Amino acid sequence: MIRNLWSDEAAAAAGGDLGQRIYTSRLIGSDPELVLHGGGNTSVKTEAVDLFGETVSVLHVKGSGHDLATIDAAGMPAVRLDPMLRLKDFDAVPDDVLVKLQRLNLLDPAAPNPSVEMLLHVFLPHKFVDHTHATPFLVLANLPEAEAAIRELFGDRMALVPFVKPGFGLAKAGLATYAAHPGVEALLLKNHGHFTWGPDAKSSYFKVIAHANLVEAWLADRRPAPLLPAAALPVAEVAPVLAALRGALASALPEEAALPVLDLRADDATRAFVSRPDLEALAKAGVVTPDHVIRTKGEVLVLRQAAQRPEAMRAAVTDYVSRYRAYFEANKARFGGPVAMLNPMPGLIWLEGIGAVGAGADAKAARIAADIGDQSARVKADGLAAGGFRSIADADLFDMEYWPLELAKLGTAKAPALQGRVVLVTGGAGAIGLATAEAFAAQGASIFLVDRPGEVLEKAVAGLGRDAAGHGCDITQPGAAAAAVAACAARFGGLDILVSNAGAAITGDIATLDEQVLRGSFELNFFSHLAFSQAAIALYRAQAAGRGTRGAEPGQILFNVSKQAVNPGKGFAAYGLPKATSFFLLRQLALELGPEGIRVNGINADRIRSGLLTPEMIAARSSARGIDAGTYMAGNLLKVEVEARHVAEAFVALARAERTTAHVMTVDGGNIEAALR
Repeated sequence: MIRNLWSDEAAAAAGGDLGQRIYTSRLIGSDPELVLHGGGNTSVKTEAVDLFGETVSVLHVKGSGHDLATIDAAGMPAVRLDPMLRLKDFDAVPDDVLVKLQRLNLLDPAAPNPSVEMLLHVFLPHKFVDHTHATPFLVLANLPEAEAAIRELFGDRMALVPFVKPGFGLAKAGLATYAAHPGVEALLLKNHGHFTWGPDAKSSYFKVIAHANLVEAWLADRRPAPLLPAAALPVAEVAPVLAALRGALASALPEEAALPVLDLRADDATRAFVSRPDLEALAKAGVVTPDHVIRTKGEVLVLRQAAQRPEAMRAAVTDYVSRYRAYFEANKARFGGPVAMLNPMPGLIWLEGIGAVGAGADAKAARIAADIGDQSARVKADGLAAGGFRSIADADLFDMEYWPLELAKLGTAKAPALQGRVVLVTGGAGAIGLATAEAFAAQGASIFLVDRPGEVLEKAVAGLGRDAAGHGCDITQPGAAAAAVAACAARFGGLDILVSNAGAAITGDIATLDEQVLRGSFELNFFSHLAFSQAAIALYRAQAAGRGTRGAEPGQILFNVSKQAVNPGKGFAAYGLPKATSFFLLRQLALELGPEGIRVNGINADRIRSGLLTPEMIAARSSARGIDAGTYMAGNLLKVEVEARHVAEAFVALARAERTTAHVMTVDGGNIEAALR
């Protein structure tokens, strides 16, 4: 059941009409059972002072593209109410005219565009109006006999609005339905969602919760016992399937585009759902609410276990694209005007025996698609149990998918340079590792940190945002690297850039060096780099097997080589020997992997404040040289300290250097003794 989160104290603290509106909007937006990812909209009719100092009636309504979970006053633009009410008398208003009228009547000309469903909020004669896409109501809205179900559940307290694309037409249809059913307290929009209202924020919000829970209880009585899925596959078995799928999906993208990012959902309920015998029919049954189409497409790609081989997945994606192209060709002439086909890649994939996968240009887009997929699976399953599931027709779906006002929700900003790339950083919670992760994240990459388990790693991952991930382990242990790379693939679908950065500056004179100390240093400073490289290469090849002959770069490896590899320092043999071996590993891998298009490069850095060069070590070294710490850290040709961020920027530069491999970039401010040539 959906929880009622109302608090009298919090509501009182929220303030007047707009404060109350923001308060309950956030309550609604915080619950994914009510709205998902910017869905739904809310409004309040009140008064405001315009630029001339005059008090006017306005509608504060959610701005297009804003999220109810985090909305504030800036996301609730005020529109003059009286001019918009005059549109009741019109029979039709084109979309472009409606948008101009909305903007013309904004109190703040710099405010965002109001929601595309603003006019229905205007036409309903109530102070507070809430529109949600609650999961129970999506089941009800897609039932073939939705009206009969409404009568059974709500009597004459709710009326059904036939499906109309959002905008002026929906506002008129909603107004007509409301006028024909005086006294109703809510509207159910066919194939779309739920509208309710009240004289205050509390009464409208309480109806949202009470109505949704009434439908949920009705559905629970009809819901069959859950299926028991087979045991979940080990991550090591799932990872190559996802990597091959990631490569196969790329066949739906432009030749040089980055591979998509994936988001796997593999809980018991999802794995049971993707084992249903009617999965193919459900995949083609359509979306549960029209605005989902821009995230997932209208059809889900189904891959039964027999079709989860690289070549079979690539063929399935090719067939999917052919069906999408036929759908586009069948509808574009009717759409009117020139229209270019959108990216035909499926946004949602059902893998029998594994789970459901969201796919997108980055981790956020993949997560949104996966969240929508979670809800859609439950809506379709409940719908079949309660009387059926019937979505909108292909023509209506096309009109929604290619509607400029709907596509505007996706934004038009230029994609970051490394959007879609998945980057794994070992030693990711340390100074250089975290700076490197932040630098790649700033370029749009999806980040996976590997470091020792614990609070430091958890804090580092959290600081990178909700779409970053991590894995805690001792990378010197057998199988640790393969497990970490598989965990990355399970989280994001694969890997594009390995930054093999972890290490420790182990000291000791070589003449008296304990053999176990040296072997331990080799485990960390060489063999872990080798193991991560081998695991990454295997994953790159799995992605390539799914991708086929596409020209996008298959993967990269970047090493933190260190100055010790080329310029030994006294007492650092235990560190320099394995680092020099890693330097050779870089060159050898570049030689062997070049024909596959896998690039291998590295950074030769020196004197970076980090877990390797601690404050204590800096103090000891500077004291031994008879200088202060600042002078020691700036002991290079440029006479400036080199920071972790400079190393991070160099890693990013190498990652973007498309025609560079077998190269080591020096980042030390200038040290002739450590120069490579």
